[in-house]
Amino acid sequence: MSFSSDITDKESQRRSLLKARQAMPQRIRAEKSGRICQHLYSWAVFGQSRLTLAYCTSNGEPDLGSLLQQPRSWGLPRCEGKTLKWHRWYPNSPWQLRSGAYGITEPDPESPLADPGKVDLILVPCIACDVSGYRLGYGGGFYDRMLSSPTWADKPTIGIVFEYARIPQLPRDIWDIPLDGICTESGLFFRR
Repeated sequence: MSFSSDITDKESQRRSLLKARQAMPQRIRAEKSGRICQHLYSWAVFGQSRLTLAYCTSNGEPDLGSLLQQPRSWGLPRCEGKTLKWHRWYPNSPWQLRSGAYGITEPDPESPLADPGKVDLILVPCIACDVSGYRLGYGGGFYDRMLSSPTWADKPTIGIVFEYARIPQLPRDIWDIPLDGICTESGLFFRR
């Protein structure tokens, strides 16, 4: 196991992977996103989840829009300072989504908060994920702080990436929390 204290390794990889994601044609991104959604939809754990934490797509991430239209209870994040606040959301919700911090679509701050005790699954946006479950995010530490909290520590976590970004090993730091699995257009992969 190697740990990286060299932030430039992560930054260089982050820039390279984001550039590749942005270069993906929209039609291909939509096809791959559709396959990711189908893999999740077919997974028994997803089907049984009472409340699934997800995200609103931004910056060329895999689009979970077709899943979010499923008639079920979701939790969507809202950035507040250095933390994520999770709000309940469902299709036809009376609370509108809006542009929030960093230009990311997020729930209205007045919408009800998600009850952590009812969360059965967390779908985590990533720039990349390695086969050991370590993720490369955008560098803000929002998910690392969240997942290190006892409130969220026992919840199943699945990183959502395109297949090109499921890689053998990422540089990591001692505070990085591995995810339980990865979902790409090629399927669901669980941590070794």
